[in-house]
Amino acid sequence: MTIRNVGRSLEGVKDLFDISVHTGEKPYKCNKCGKSFSASSTLKVPQRIHTCEKPYECMECGKAFHTASYLVIYERIHTGEKTFMCQECWKAFSYSYQLTIHYGVHSGEKSYECKECGKTFEHVL
Repeated sequence: MTIRNVGRSLEGVKDLFDISVHTGEKPYKCNKCGKSFSASSTLKVPQRIHTCEKPYECMECGKAFHTASYLVIYERIHTGEKTFMCQECWKAFSYSYQLTIHYGVHSGEKSYECKECGKTFEHVL
């Protein structure tokens, strides 16, 4: 099947997915929760959650996950891999949220306030 879009010819299932992303069409519906998706492959994750299927297993400890990406993130616990690096001081972190919190050190921002005394802090203990 060939579809013409924006002056170019698109072929195959992947290209049909690309079109549905741009049009906002979500023809794949989960029969458990009713949520709709633009590709059949993205429908698989919610279906795994509903059935408790966790096909991706950590080789180190056996913990299982619904998606390969969750497994990759989790495995950083065992490997100590730190892929998120501060561009100001070059300190590295395993998770993006840690880097986001760290940036407060450089900005001087004190985002956490004690509800008892009103004093502000950079980090939550």
